[in-house]
Amino acid sequence: MSVKNIINTFNQWKESKQTIVLATVYETLGSTYSKAGQRIIINNEGDYQGLVSGGCLEGDIVERANSVILENNSKIISYDMRDEADDIFGLGAGCNGLIRIILQPLLSANNYEPLTSINRALYEDRSLGQGLPTIVTIIDSSKKEALSGDTVIADKDLNIIYSSISNKSLVNNLLKDQHLSQNNEVLFKKDLEGISALYSLIAPIPKILILGAGLDSMPIIKMSSILGWRTTIVDHRPAYFEKNNFEDADESILIAKPEELRRRCDLNSFDAVVVMSHHLASDKAYLEQLKDKEFPYLGLLGPIARKNRLINSIDKGEYYFKDKLKGPVGIPIGADSPETIALSLLAEIYTKIN
Repeated sequence: MSVKNIINTFNQWKESKQTIVLATVYETLGSTYSKAGQRIIINNEGDYQGLVSGGCLEGDIVERANSVILENNSKIISYDMRDEADDIFGLGAGCNGLIRIILQPLLSANNYEPLTSINRALYEDRSLGQGLPTIVTIIDSSKKEALSGDTVIADKDLNIIYSSISNKSLVNNLLKDQHLSQNNEVLFKKDLEGISALYSLIAPIPKILILGAGLDSMPIIKMSSILGWRTTIVDHRPAYFEKNNFEDADESILIAKPEELRRRCDLNSFDAVVVMSHHLASDKAYLEQLKDKEFPYLGLLGPIARKNRLINSIDKGEYYFKDKLKGPVGIPIGADSPETIALSLLAEIYTKIN
């Protein structure tokens, strides 16, 4: 299940004032379905969104969540599937690993924190080169100022976004000792001055801009939606929006001409841009709008000769696009249809933004 699906479900449950439990994997050993940082949510009716296993543990996690709701206290649970006898007498997961999870009650009286603040951070646009917010979840503590389940969320400059710990000195100590980087998104620290905590980065939900609303853009949008990415599709041809159904897109923008792109879109908010109007003059106009922008991924559909022709037609095109414009797009899987091209393209984007 994507983070976006979990958050959408969370917002629905929050709107209906349900009691919710946030389950977070904080440590694993051996072979497990998910790793530290994976989250699911459970409500007071026994429904859940997300997976921490292939479905073999979730039923038991729901039962454990009921006691968390009744007692209004966080709880630590563990599943040790390294014993082969468990396949016969236990849950039968067969994963041969150990997984430890913290369950945190989320209450309407506390505005469903910390997930409400996590939600906001997930939908903030990621600026290239900037750091990401950090969430610190207390797993175990010998200090009375911090209890299991207490949470601190700070922005990239370590300014506090949310904290259930009132002791500012303790909060500052927790944050100054975190050493997460873009390549180290989750870190479980044991016995940090009497506290064990899970540190993780909050990476915003990826945001993709598709320039061209032809039929071949539809599987890209559909698959992006399944992945839980945010998609914006732009075109200057009204007939394309009338003919095609883009209900899976988060935003559809009809512009009068490609030269309006900068005025209508905040280009700095996107993780990936794909130019695919299949019209030479339009693609050139879009590239002119993009040439001095930096994106983790910028792609142009079509053969390499077409890409080179477009680059050469743009003033200083070689300077702007030589090293940053990908084309042909996608990883080499022998794609020969709109669906397989979409698959190879999104796989390539995924490797770039992760």
